[in-house]
Amino acid sequence: MSFHKIGVVGAGTMGQGIAEMLAARGLEVLLIERTPERLEQAWEQLEISLDKQLEKWAITAAEKKLILSRIHKETEWARLAECDMVIESVSEDMELKKSIFARLDETCPPEVVLASNTSTLSLTEMAAQTSLPERVIGLHFLYPVSKIDLVEIIRAVRTSDETFSRTREFVEQTIQKRGILVYESPGFVTTRLICILINEAMHALSEGVASADDIDSAMRIGYDFHYGPLEMADRFGLDSVLAAMERMFREFGELKYRPSFLLKQMVRAGKLGVKTGQGFFHYDKDGDRL
Repeated sequence: MSFHKIGVVGAGTMGQGIAEMLAARGLEVLLIERTPERLEQAWEQLEISLDKQLEKWAITAAEKKLILSRIHKETEWARLAECDMVIESVSEDMELKKSIFARLDETCPPEVVLASNTSTLSLTEMAAQTSLPERVIGLHFLYPVSKIDLVEIIRAVRTSDETFSRTREFVEQTIQKRGILVYESPGFVTTRLICILINEAMHALSEGVASADDIDSAMRIGYDFHYGPLEMADRFGLDSVLAAMERMFREFGELKYRPSFLLKQMVRAGKLGVKTGQGFFHYDKDGDRL
């Protein structure tokens, strides 16, 4: 079964990135949010993202117009019944995600794949809210979605072989990204590893080993990272990094997952990274480093 129309629930940073990437691949996208105001905010950010690509000659004005024409702003959940797959991309709040999957189960026909973009939470727990847990799967995209050609495909305990096969086909053929199979575990692969690196970078900074800029330069230049670990944390959102670390610390009970005190201080001070304009570095309203 081919994929033509995809629902994206949640128009935050990741939801916007997923919607833009899907539309650029030629798919029709229904972007769902609670209010028209939130959708308009997301639309403004999508235009900013595409305008940046336009300035760099990465796309043409016609391509920008075509991408936007494929993204349909919606607040009516009933429209999701038309989709071949729905990707949930709201904040990392298990109760919120469970309520969304219960609603998707009521709205979408049995053949629709229900996916979550969660980076740490249990797909099995979300799937338990549905009458068909076999069709629930994880699709963890990495930020920035349009530039990172990797997707973690996470199998919950009851995910069926058919759902996995269809999802892998979607990832590798429809949107042409590299999919890796991950069996459910806190933090999966990418979040589990990157959070430890980010945490260690914060320990090094708080111990005065090197400056934030030099720590990031060491990893960007020395190990060919696109962003250094501290800027990466700023772009993920320091509150999101803290929540992921605390969740893995609870689940595994191992000290290597215990969040740095510096991270807690930054979050308490409201320095959350790009979303607030200041974290370990300063950013303008478009998310560019100052």
